[in-house]
Amino acid sequence: MEPQPTGLVAPLQLQIADDLRMKIERGDLAPGDPLPTLQDICDDYDCAINTARNAIRLLKEQGLITGGRGKAPVVRVPAARVCRSSDRHQQEKDLVLQPEEIRAATGVAETDMGSKIGDLSFATEYEQILPSARLAADLGITQETTVLRRTYEMRDRRDGRRLSWSVSYIPLPLIEMQPALLDKNNEPWPGGTQHQLYTAGIEVMRVDDQVSASMPTTAEAHEWRLDVGVPMLRVRRISYDGRGKIVELSDADFPADRTELSFTSNLAKWQ
Repeated sequence: MEPQPTGLVAPLQLQIADDLRMKIERGDLAPGDPLPTLQDICDDYDCAINTARNAIRLLKEQGLITGGRGKAPVVRVPAARVCRSSDRHQQEKDLVLQPEEIRAATGVAETDMGSKIGDLSFATEYEQILPSARLAADLGITQETTVLRRTYEMRDRRDGRRLSWSVSYIPLPLIEMQPALLDKNNEPWPGGTQHQLYTAGIEVMRVDDQVSASMPTTAEAHEWRLDVGVPMLRVRRISYDGRGKIVELSDADFPADRTELSFTSNLAKWQ
């Protein structure tokens, strides 16, 4: 689609930002290219220096440029994107019945990050909790039912930036007969959650993914090393057994600038 200006009688700073934005969208300014200097903008638009600064700020808020703190602004270079497809659920289920050496060699590092395990650092926390009223309702259990809460985080060993984060909830009565599933020292588990549930006699038959978005907190922006203007995708995954009972609920966060979500809906044929 041809770049469009903002549809209103705009103050000069927005007009300047619009002009630069459309140059970026048309490719006249390519990723990594420097923006005009503040003085160049002042000369071109016959404006005050604060007006030029505000125009640059608007571009940064839209996630179109990077810079600041002594660095000249440049057109933002898109981050490498990871595609998370709904096909992964069947792939993970198929992996459950594979030998351990195959399950152990196929995990998040390889499938999502395109990285080697040695390049990443993992942190896992297990805690048994009583659910809040909202979580109990989401899981379809009572507030008196203990839940195993598992938090997973992956970071780049080189610079410490967060690469993945998720929290998982499993009603404890479903898995308490398998003590190995309650010990975080068994992570990373070969084959992941579907294999863990399999050892407790549970077969996942359906997975729902619910996606929303919001702007990151300042803490999240720091942990993920996000540029200004980049939102977070919030993905809730709900796994059901053959009886339609929820066996796991997980929440995961993904930076929108480096994540692509792909969902396939198989539709039944008309009879």
